[in-house]
Amino acid sequence: MNRLANERSPYLLQHANNPVDWFPWGDEAFTRARAEEKPIFLSVGYSTCHWCHVMEHESFENADVARVMNEHFVSIKVDREERPDVDRVYMAFVQATTGSGGWPMSVWLTPELKPFYGGTYFPPSSKWNRPGFVQILGEIARVWGADRQKIRDSADTATEQLRATGEPSQPGGRQVPGPDALKHTAQQFKEAFDRRHGGFGDAPKFPRPSELLFLLREYSRTGDGVARDVALATLRAMALGGMRDHVGGGFHRYAVDAAWRVPHFEKMLYDQAQLVLAFVEGGLVSGDALFLDVAEDTLRYVMREMTDPGGGFYSAEDADSVPPEHASDAHPHKSEGAFYLWRDDELDALFGADAGIVKRRFGVAPDGNAPVDPQLEFTGRNLLFVAAGCDDLARSAGKSVEEIEEVLARSRLAMFGARVRRPRPYLDDKILTAWNGLMIAAFARVGRVTTGLGREGPYLAAAQRAAEFVRTTLWRPEARTLLRRYRDGHAEIEGYAEDYANLIFGLVELFQADPDPRWLEWAIELQERQDEVFWDEAEGGWFSTTGRDPSILLRSKEDYDGAEPTPSAMSVLNLLALSHLVERPGWTEKIDRTLKLFGERLEHVGRGVPMMAAALSLYTAGPQQIVIVSEGHPAGELERAVAERYLPFATVLTLSAAQQTALAAVLPLVATMNPVDGQPAAYVCRNFTCLPPAMSAAELASALV
Repeated sequence: MNRLANERSPYLLQHANNPVDWFPWGDEAFTRARAEEKPIFLSVGYSTCHWCHVMEHESFENADVARVMNEHFVSIKVDREERPDVDRVYMAFVQATTGSGGWPMSVWLTPELKPFYGGTYFPPSSKWNRPGFVQILGEIARVWGADRQKIRDSADTATEQLRATGEPSQPGGRQVPGPDALKHTAQQFKEAFDRRHGGFGDAPKFPRPSELLFLLREYSRTGDGVARDVALATLRAMALGGMRDHVGGGFHRYAVDAAWRVPHFEKMLYDQAQLVLAFVEGGLVSGDALFLDVAEDTLRYVMREMTDPGGGFYSAEDADSVPPEHASDAHPHKSEGAFYLWRDDELDALFGADAGIVKRRFGVAPDGNAPVDPQLEFTGRNLLFVAAGCDDLARSAGKSVEEIEEVLARSRLAMFGARVRRPRPYLDDKILTAWNGLMIAAFARVGRVTTGLGREGPYLAAAQRAAEFVRTTLWRPEARTLLRRYRDGHAEIEGYAEDYANLIFGLVELFQADPDPRWLEWAIELQERQDEVFWDEAEGGWFSTTGRDPSILLRSKEDYDGAEPTPSAMSVLNLLALSHLVERPGWTEKIDRTLKLFGERLEHVGRGVPMMAAALSLYTAGPQQIVIVSEGHPAGELERAVAERYLPFATVLTLSAAQQTALAAVLPLVATMNPVDGQPAAYVCRNFTCLPPAMSAAELASALV
């Protein structure tokens, strides 16, 4: 075993048996490279990455390839999920020099950690118009031996160019963008919308919930029905397509096709969290029960498969697993999607007379419905997607819709039971603070909505347990330091701006579902600490890193809301909520300066920063607070009136007399709010000024207009 055997990252441990003499990122590797005057080969990936597995099997498990690597390079493995700071620097280089990026990421560095050549997946020998990994290793070793100064000069130039591409200073007199920037951004999404399949652009299609959250907010703010329809059509396409796991719940990483039918099968926690939020909001906007059902189904999957006994949430499930027919092989080969795919005859045996209904529902074909593609391993199998509605199935089968629904419910349980017996995909059981923050928000939001609708569920309790887990295992109150990763009893790695921002977001949502002062107090403390460590006093916005690690060449701010939103966007949203609950010096200024910093992007390329655009939408509309107070009488009518409405710009609290008393010291806003004649009352406020209390759902609805 190599040095990675001593690590706790699941990704690094996967490579502990490679013949490659791997180092983790750190001084030991850097010192070796400088002492031996060898270039560094940096390989970055994550444990559930399909093409990372492919490159490991083809190259890193190959003794001949390892021999070349060990002789000519110091090889370093990095888990991008644990060290996004390392990943971000070298991904910027790869994208700048190749025009694209992805994982596995392969980068060659000088001993001073400056990049000079890079790419993503490389096959062992040339194919698919990609150069072969072995040839690249040989050529770099040759040039390094013959003219390493040329390489060093190239690396110096590349590093300076990366530093120069940082954000330019904004003019001091720049204003926060106005409503026209939001209108322009919404138009960009409308123009990119795929009217046939939903989503934006062509294949592949990635879920990017921040896009949908922005569009729904613009509908709420302006009444833009097209923005609403684009978002709802995209949510429906994802709910019915193959990217959703129709048997076990949850969503796969993305669709490789334009129609959302063919997924890349890994499941990531951050996708589950953000999609739940988008589906809840879609349900509130549309009144369509499908959307809330999908959100709850996704949360049930997370509770069942991705929750630690202590309450935290695991990171991901792999795309690859052992096909059932090879489960007993001595050295079984894993293939993508094996856990999720079905043969036509399997379903015949499982359902008997009902098989025709089930197969028509999910588009099952005798020879498989998966596309013929040499890069896909599941040709001849069936991917499940909703191909026919219950009404159509009822007409063709001569049954009632209720009978069809019963057949489909039984079939899901039967397929789930059959699938449980298959070899499961690998579970990455590390617990990341940033992703847990998003998941806490999702559980808390669904818990608040379902409770308001009069339905009890396990969602709020799951959010509370996760928040307490993070507090006890990943927060160091004496040092006021948040850690990023917990695994196997150990919490390590100082948190990044995204860890603070996403956790604060989760706590703000949790506080609305469970108005315990400790959640608000902790959110305030985290925000103050985030500002101390990451805020850029010179330009505004929050840096991603502390800047204290000398091995990180660049201290940058993220300016693209991708699979995860930027810390600056999340922080503006957080401060817009917090600053209208409690007053702290500097918070309003930080909001304004960050929106100004992102002003040019918001005005011209808003599609790239949809979560910041959502924050600007909230800023433009104006945050609202809704406080329902009661003493001894249920406030169900008022709670339901709020829970049924789409109120993306409101912070909502429902308080008993005891909760109001406990909160009064930290939240002066609620101190003077009282029931009226002993009956529950709702207060609607803006800018610390409240309307007269509403006593009925009708009065509350009028106050919310």
